[in-house]
Amino acid sequence: MILMMNILILILIISNMMMLLSIFLSKKSFMDREKCSPFECGFDPKSMARIPFSLHFFLITMIFLIFDVEIALIFPIILTFKLVNFLTWMKISFFFIVILLLGLYHEWNQNMLNWTN
Repeated sequence: MILMMNILILILIISNMMMLLSIFLSKKSFMDREKCSPFECGFDPKSMARIPFSLHFFLITMIFLIFDVEIALIFPIILTFKLVNFLTWMKISFFFIVILLLGLYHEWNQNMLNWTN
């Protein structure tokens, strides 16, 4: 029992020393103007504030968010496979996938998926 307590105390001391060492090693050695300035979407905040924003960049971001949320909506459909009727599950899954494919076709048709202008 005493040996176990000594080992636990030793582990606690070693972990605290490692945390303190990491704090000292991670300190910045110098303050740079570029590192201290905020980073806003690739624009330099110290220069012109009204630079035109690329709409194409915004559309690509929206497409990514839509398809990222779509993955979060597919997981519950997979989990409910054993809980509902197979025909109902197939209809709901097919309807969801058709909506996503129609959205993808619309984005492709509008040339939103091209990376060049």
